[in-house]
Amino acid sequence: MSDDSKKALGEAGIYNAKELGTPKMIVLGLQHMFAMFGSTILVPILTGLDVSTTLLFAGLGTLLFHLLTKKKVPAFLGSSFAFLGGYFAIAGMTEETGMTQAQLLPYACFGVACAGLLYLLLALFIKIYGSAKVMKYFPPVVTGPIIIAIGLTLSQSAIDSCSTDWLVALVAIVLVIVCNIWGKGMIKIVPIIIGVIGSYLVAVVLGNVDFSMVREAAWVGIPIHFEQTVFWALSNGNASLLLTSLITIMPIALATIVEHIGDISAISSTVGINYIKDPGLHRTLTGDGLATIVASLFGAPANTTYGENTGVLSLTKVFDPIVIRIAAGFAVLFSFCPKVAAIIGCMPTATVGGVSLVLYGMISAVGVRNVVESHVDFSKSRNIIIAALILVLSIGIKYSAAGAIAFTIGSMTISLSGLAVGAIVGILLNAVLPGKDYVFDQESGTETGVDFSIRNREKE
Repeated sequence: MSDDSKKALGEAGIYNAKELGTPKMIVLGLQHMFAMFGSTILVPILTGLDVSTTLLFAGLGTLLFHLLTKKKVPAFLGSSFAFLGGYFAIAGMTEETGMTQAQLLPYACFGVACAGLLYLLLALFIKIYGSAKVMKYFPPVVTGPIIIAIGLTLSQSAIDSCSTDWLVALVAIVLVIVCNIWGKGMIKIVPIIIGVIGSYLVAVVLGNVDFSMVREAAWVGIPIHFEQTVFWALSNGNASLLLTSLITIMPIALATIVEHIGDISAISSTVGINYIKDPGLHRTLTGDGLATIVASLFGAPANTTYGENTGVLSLTKVFDPIVIRIAAGFAVLFSFCPKVAAIIGCMPTATVGGVSLVLYGMISAVGVRNVVESHVDFSKSRNIIIAALILVLSIGIKYSAAGAIAFTIGSMTISLSGLAVGAIVGILLNAVLPGKDYVFDQESGTETGVDFSIRNREKE
């Protein structure tokens, strides 16, 4: 990317982190790991899956994703919250099956692994027929509000976390803001890690951190346990339960695929490079899908591109994917050291909340930027209706283990999150309502990120 192109972003970013030197790159990698850590370990905590296994396959999944996307896309793959309802539904069948929740989780993982296959099917379709066949359903009037909703739907969890200790949370928030606005040099590009460490230390001084988990944790451990893998479930030969898991969980992938496209659009808009064009949506979908399949097979949660790390990119302006791979390497390393993972796991909830509050807001801001730079015409009623319904449904529908929006196929109940419902409604409305004013043009990408994937017909 030329200097002029970088300046077109409004604020030049760093596209070659090697210029900063190895020590600074390592610190940047740690910052990305801290950003993803709280949410990534929260999924196994909620579901009963293993934390160390989760860390291992978050790291390996990210490295696999980077390999398949030509090492071009600065995305981190962490635990997906979208499949929580599926895990809860299968793990809750204790009375019907006479099995424990721990024994049922491998069956849920089988359903998630099958859901990952849908990513590969769509990637193959895109590879054969081109991105235009898919992206015409995802103009900025759809992807922009979805990106905004991704940040806003996460906001409640950030507020809840902050509410556990607002003093500790405010320390994290203030440090992030001060370092990013008034910091110089390295201080300016590592505000998250400074916020985390400063807030953590304040909590320790106040006596609000329980280190008993650290004392009990071993220094070295194997993060994979056979009885928690899909292979264990397959060896038991319970075909009915496997089919139930497949039918219950696989449709959730339709929603997560939409989220994936929204996340890649957000990263593209943040960095100013059209990743949907190069390395291509088929490659990002393949990377995400394979990472999810591999993780699920070994008893880890489904992987997804992480908005938290997109927020870090937007905040620090360091866009080199190598820092993400360094973060992935740390995740893999820490998965074999339960004690280090325990130290990070003892991080105060309020610290995570304070940092997340900033990052989730950054995600929504990127969505606003996507809409503005793509010149979405909100004088048109169709565009207002599409955006309005996406936002209201995504934010208004509260997801739970029972499912906020549910429908039954046979004896199976399939639940959808608010984000899934909002995204699906937005896509359908954009497809059927008259007055489309945008058309996808794969060859119109620019390096500035402005209108990188959409061209207004009225200007042609």
